[in-house]
Amino acid sequence: MDEAMHISKSVTEEEKQELSMKVNNESSQTADKIASQGEQAAAVESMPASTSPLRTKPFPSWPQWGEAEEEMLRKVLYAGQWGTLGDQAMSFASRFAAFQDCQYGIAVNNGTQALEIAMRGLGLGFGDEVILPAYTFIATASAVCACGITPVFADIDPATMLLDAADAERRITPRTRAIIAVHYAGRPCDMDAIMAVASAHGLKVIEDCAQAHGASFRGRKVGSFGDVGTFSFQETKNLPAGEGGMIVTNNKEVFAECWHYHTSGRALEGSAELGGLVLMGTNARMAEWEAGILHVQMDKLEGQMAKRTENARLLRELLKDEDWLELPAQDERITCHAYHLFTMTLKKDVLGMSREEWIRRVSAEGIPVSASYNPLYRDVMFSSANFRRMCAPVSGSAVTFASCALESGSMAASDDCKAVEEAAPWNVYLTQNVLLAEAEDMQDIVKVFRKVLGR
Repeated sequence: MDEAMHISKSVTEEEKQELSMKVNNESSQTADKIASQGEQAAAVESMPASTSPLRTKPFPSWPQWGEAEEEMLRKVLYAGQWGTLGDQAMSFASRFAAFQDCQYGIAVNNGTQALEIAMRGLGLGFGDEVILPAYTFIATASAVCACGITPVFADIDPATMLLDAADAERRITPRTRAIIAVHYAGRPCDMDAIMAVASAHGLKVIEDCAQAHGASFRGRKVGSFGDVGTFSFQETKNLPAGEGGMIVTNNKEVFAECWHYHTSGRALEGSAELGGLVLMGTNARMAEWEAGILHVQMDKLEGQMAKRTENARLLRELLKDEDWLELPAQDERITCHAYHLFTMTLKKDVLGMSREEWIRRVSAEGIPVSASYNPLYRDVMFSSANFRRMCAPVSGSAVTFASCALESGSMAASDDCKAVEEAAPWNVYLTQNVLLAEAEDMQDIVKVFRKVLGR
């Protein structure tokens, strides 16, 4: 205590003033801080009572399975034949081909190999050009390139996000051999227009039906219009097996050619396991496990298709008057849309935010939305060294891979595909499992859409 008194006495008047100013300053800062905290508290009180997501209920999971799938796997296990053109694979190929209005089917490892084998089966190869939409999954283009074929990208119809047949026609050259019609999202292309262009120019038509199981145009299933159709059974598809693919056709000669390409070159007729007539080929045969699962999954397919169609129609009705998005145009010729995806194009001038910000907000509210594809010609694949080594075009082709990507490595200019450039950056989608929910869940989707826009 004496020490404290000594210190107190030794403090000068100048130090006392300095100390007083410091205390007053700290008191003022404390008061300001308290006031600030009070303002913040008032602001918080004025905010909505809850910031929790509008929806927390999950949508149906995918893939879906049960006791029937388990029993089928046991059946394959104990059958002792797990692959090499087994009973499950052969019977499923016939069943699925018939379902798609085709006479012949070949079950393969995946949808990408199905595309490659289909092109080889049509006799396409180095020096040829194939026209395909600039808006599709990369596998459509990579399958073309893996066969040494030059891809020629055509524009889309912005009202459908599908290949514009008129734009495809203007890109035909003496090297053009085929058109790939991609039934994006499960919606059939305008097969009237595409087949007319192909017929007028003597071109083959390949239908990429990876997302379009069961879809139909004028009452006829996709895959049956062109020379050959291909499908995917990858895990996210409407008919899943983890992996898997299918080639369908109504042309026996095409079937025979695709057959030997998929089974180590063994000819459809006149070949044996280790001898006979052996032609060019690879091993792309589907295993029994996938085929068995697909048999069981297919038993459920038509019921699921009906549910997706019902909910898609409801969702379209609920969204028809929204001014910030555009839904694909209706076409009475489409007798069945597979709805692998429910697509929408956001209107950037009305939305008031970027697509990415809109997706972030909607997802935070419990609705799983995704951005769709970028224009294919912008993919880095086309400027990669391994792409150039693998897919160098034959001299003389009217189109070179340099037109897909500039030599500098920057992506090619896109003035030629204006619809893709305008629509692709604003296209979004809901996946097919969302459409397996109930009517009230579709109502939730619309409520969330409106909430994030403050409506």
